[in-house]
Amino acid sequence: MMDDSRPIFVQIAERIEDDIIAGVLPEESQVPSTNQFAAFYQINPATAAKGVNLLVDEQILYKKRGIGMFVATGAKEVLVEKRRQQFYETYVVAMKREAAKLGITTEQLAEMVRRGDGKQ
Repeated sequence: MMDDSRPIFVQIAERIEDDIIAGVLPEESQVPSTNQFAAFYQINPATAAKGVNLLVDEQILYKKRGIGMFVATGAKEVLVEKRRQQFYETYVVAMKREAAKLGITTEQLAEMVRRGDGKQ
């Protein structure tokens, strides 16, 4: 299912990334073609190609001429590290900033995360 708030080609790239991280698309396996993505999501093949090419530019995918696109060796590790960094920047930094505003110490924050039950 597509999310109207973000460009479709970005969502295609993220879907492929998710499948690589989850092991659905192992290293050296072939990814669906841009035409398959286009048919499945009912989008223009050029839009699907733009999403795939984002991952080619990041060296997550590579092209075998006349055959298709494949998952690069080491892609999963690269993507996991990328997502960890995004997680840190999006959630941890924001959480620490909000905790500081509320006078929550690092130790208190760590205890809240360890508990994970939402109670103080």
